[in-house]
Amino acid sequence: MEPFNPFRPEVIADPYPYYARYRQEDPVHWSSTLDAWVLTRYEDVSFVLRDPRFSANRRQGRNRFIQLAEARQQYVSPLGNVVTMLGADPPEHTRLRRLVSQSFTLKAINALRPRIEELVHQLLDGAEAKARREGYFDVIADLAYPLPVTVIAEMLGIPPEDMDTFKRWSDDIALSLEPFAPLQVLERVRRSMQEMVEYFQDALAQRRREPRQDIVSVLVEAEREGRVRSEEEAIATLILLLVAGNETTTNFLGNAVLALLRHPDQLQRLREDPALIERAVEELLRYDPPAQTTTRVALEEVEIGGRRIEPYQVVFAVLGAANHDPEVFPEPDRLDLTRHPNPHLAFGEGIHFCLGAPLARAESQIALRALLDRFPGIHLVEDEPCWRPNYILRGLKRLLVAPSTTGRTWA
Repeated sequence: MEPFNPFRPEVIADPYPYYARYRQEDPVHWSSTLDAWVLTRYEDVSFVLRDPRFSANRRQGRNRFIQLAEARQQYVSPLGNVVTMLGADPPEHTRLRRLVSQSFTLKAINALRPRIEELVHQLLDGAEAKARREGYFDVIADLAYPLPVTVIAEMLGIPPEDMDTFKRWSDDIALSLEPFAPLQVLERVRRSMQEMVEYFQDALAQRRREPRQDIVSVLVEAEREGRVRSEEEAIATLILLLVAGNETTTNFLGNAVLALLRHPDQLQRLREDPALIERAVEELLRYDPPAQTTTRVALEEVEIGGRRIEPYQVVFAVLGAANHDPEVFPEPDRLDLTRHPNPHLAFGEGIHFCLGAPLARAESQIALRALLDRFPGIHLVEDEPCWRPNYILRGLKRLLVAPSTTGRTWA
């Protein structure tokens, strides 16, 4: 087979048939294009995510793309040498995750649900007004884009007047994940990173004088107790939370609404049985996850599917492919909102299982319920969606819909 190359436009538009070919013909595939192993079977992806012989510290990888990404990170960020929980192994990963884990428990997120509902309805009020003027609104710009950044910014303790600036910073940093981002984009990312570092330096200084009930204050307390090793580590943690708590949920909401509108039978089923919303969100996460892949580095020789992975080689664990493995999910390319069980890997697995999963689930459940309630006649304006060029974070640039505003109340 030709080397796996997920950056082709046709693959970004619909990667799942492409994954299926490799899963059937070469599931443990060496890609000279990526200079890495590519895993597309559920069993293999799950194994790598759980096995401690595979490290999340990508800096150890002997891979030209990893080395390029590391060089770019050093260029764009004054915190380029700081390790975050995303790229750490135990015991560092355990320590870093515990710094903020209490803010993302199910109990903590359930307490936020009324505020999330309030924000969703405020945004949908704006979408409805826009639709009255123009005949349509954009699910991305008018709901999926502002909702998660507002929620995570409020959790961090960011005042409302700074929200737009935060969203710009977050969007710019996400651009750095694109492997072929030009120099002018990297310069933009660099400026945003510097501005954000300075902003959080000021925020930490304020909370040292006047603690509040927010995550910045949580990190200040951890700093006092010696659990945070430096101010740079605290700032890197805050930046990670901002971006991770924002970009993926934005992308997922767009992907989910598109999937529902393309499957009117499933949309109608959800309208008729609102109690399905939790299962529906899990199936939508499986069907078109916002994070398509994650990478690990082999720390020793490991055999997978009869192929020998050498120490320090990089492995692409393709979450989107694993979620469509027919060995685990019957008729995997069919959207079935009643699917159960549904052990998808959209949030990863093992010790790096997504810290923000309870928040993402709550935001998605509330937003989708409210959207369908307010606009029961919602339908697509454009036949072909416009995808962002980022393969790793799969999402839409826009999703234009025309609504009907004759709603009903959810049971």
